Order: sequence, then structure tokens, then C-alpha cells
Amino acid sequence: MPTTTEVVTVQRRRKYHWPEAQLNFWLLIIWVAAGLNLGVFANFMTIQQQMSLGIPWLFPYMVTVSALAIIFLIIFMILIMQRQLLPGIVMVFSFILFVLWLAGLIETAIEFLGPNGGVNGNCNLYVLGQSFSGVSIDTLAYLEQKSICQSWQAAFSFEIVGCVFFIWMIVMAAQVNRDQYE
Repeated sequence: MPTTTEVVTVQRRRKYHWPEAQLNFWLLIIWVAAGLNLGVFANFMTIQQQMSLGIPWLFPYMVTVSALAIIFLIIFMILIMQRQLLPGIVMVFSFILFVLWLAGLIETAIEFLGPNGGVNGNCNLYVLGQSFSGVSIDTLAYLEQKSICQSWQAAFSFEIVGCVFFIWMIVMAAQVNRDQYE
């Protein structure tokens, strides 16, 4: 008489403990950085088109990278709600976004702080040193130019913040993977 053997496998699901306060703070800052860069560079593309100028590769690149970051954040939040956020996935996508974000930061720094006619130098020379007031076309032009200069400053600043926070997420995910937050 043949005998049958029954194999029973018990699968145990590992739980990862993410630090809630740090995770929420990280999410908030990355949402702000991605949203700001998406809006600023989309606005720059609109301005370039309206003025019939060519669009530098940086503008659509940063719009795309910011949109990818927002998609990552949406997936990230869905996984958090399902309690299935895995540190390995977070590390890989944070690293990919860090590299993409860093490439945008380098080009933004070249355009913003460039030695020959950088945006920041032109803003300091032609815009921020001026002052217009009253109801006139000159005041409106000055306010638009000042807004563009401040948009460059904000985009550059939040690209730096984004790079730092993606590195922070890689480190935090590695610590969660080693159960350092239990």
C-alpha cells in the first residue's frame, strides 16, 4: 500500500516598523518639493512658449522627474495604508529618484549660478536691485520678473532639499530593514 506524505508550509509575514513622525515629515517635504518643482518648471515652459523661445531640456526633465516623484508618493501612501511598505522597494525607488533629482539639481545650479549670465546674477543685476510701485506696465513687468527670479530660487532650494531627503529615506529604509525602529 503506497503512502502519501503531506507537506505543510507555514509562511510567516515579516512586519516592518516605520517611525511614524519621521515618515510623515518626509512625506510632507517631498510632496512640497515635487509639487513646487512641477509647478515652477511647468510655468517656465509656458512662459518660454508664450515668448516663442526654445524650451531648455531642464524644464520638461524636471516636470517629468517631479511627476515621477508624485507617482512614487501615491504608491508609497497606498502601500502605507495597506501596511505593506517594504524597505527594499523604498530604497530602490528613493535611489532612482535621488539620481534623477541630482541630475536636475546639477543643471539647475549651472543655469542658476552660472558664471556667464547665470539667472541669479541677472536677477540681482537687473531685477532685485530695482523698485517700482504704482499702477503701471513697468510695475507689472517688474513684479513678473521678480516672481520668475523667486521661482528659480525656490526650485533650486527645493531640489537641494529633495536630494537630501531622498538620501535620508534610503538611510531610514535601511534602518527599518534592520529593525532599528522597534
